[in-house]
Amino acid sequence: MKNDVASQLPPAHPTVTPPKVGVLLANLGTPDGYDYWSMRRYLGEFLSDRRVIDYSPLLWQPLLQLVILSKRPFSSGAAYKTIWNHEANESPLMTITKQQTAKIKSAMQARYGDDVMVDYCMRYGNPSTKSKVQALVDAGCRKILFFPLYPQYAGATSATANDAFFSALMQQKWQPDSRTVSPYFDRPSYIDALAQSIERSYAGMDQKPDILVCSYHGVPERYLTEGDPYHCHCQKTTRLLKERLGLPDTEIVTTFQSKFGPEEWLKPYTVEEVARLAEAGKKRIAICAPAFSADCIETLEEINEEIRESFEHAGGEHFTYIPCLNDDDAHIAALSEVIEENLQGWLD
Repeated sequence: MKNDVASQLPPAHPTVTPPKVGVLLANLGTPDGYDYWSMRRYLGEFLSDRRVIDYSPLLWQPLLQLVILSKRPFSSGAAYKTIWNHEANESPLMTITKQQTAKIKSAMQARYGDDVMVDYCMRYGNPSTKSKVQALVDAGCRKILFFPLYPQYAGATSATANDAFFSALMQQKWQPDSRTVSPYFDRPSYIDALAQSIERSYAGMDQKPDILVCSYHGVPERYLTEGDPYHCHCQKTTRLLKERLGLPDTEIVTTFQSKFGPEEWLKPYTVEEVARLAEAGKKRIAICAPAFSADCIETLEEINEEIRESFEHAGGEHFTYIPCLNDDDAHIAALSEVIEENLQGWLD
């Protein structure tokens, strides 16, 4: 017979909940709205992160607070408005993250029953990492697996997400056991999910694209020499995808988007490369974004509008954006596989 723990506690003892394991999915973040102040709060938090912008705060913060955050919320808000999920009053990233969480929660329920809780948080904006860690602890999670939803590791994505998680743990009186998930860019199930999405897209076309552009979010070029493995992870992702699809080198290329600031970033820049391809006679291109687990402002607005416009302006004729994996079943299966492996020893 199991001991009745509650009956053994003194009257004033806090309530003890049955121990559980928590899985916390983490994505980049989203503003609460596309109005000026919502955008300013979100951009202020994002662009103040030393993992994202590592310039001296003495130089960076005056420029950020007095110049950038006076103007950029207007242009960023206008961009978000074009992709906003008005029915749910939230960004597409929030909608998709909720859908991913629901499917992964269902998979974990089928595998582990009520022993595992699944939730999500955002590195910037709401719901915050701190609030979700607290919610899991309050629900009785004595072990938490933290899963940044970035296939490739970068200091400005995976590391800063982990920073927020560790910071939240620092504020716990009784810290739960914790694990963080390693990058999964070379996992066969992830590569296969990517390949299947491209094959489905190609199958619906009258004519195969001349080239597949794999566009990754960029980082400053110096991060590579400072030890960040992101560039290598991206290049290997493209190589594995090329091999899985059976494409020759001439039909796939790696590029980087979203350059910010005056210094050199990883090249080639997507917006310039698609124009060069059009001028070189590649009139039909398809573009995918393997660094993003969910469609967001960088894919739905930057790729599908700004980068498309660059290609067409240079003479390109057929531009196809292949959506991120989002809540595709093959993607959810790959993510669930990662989670189950990382839970070994805690549950199995």
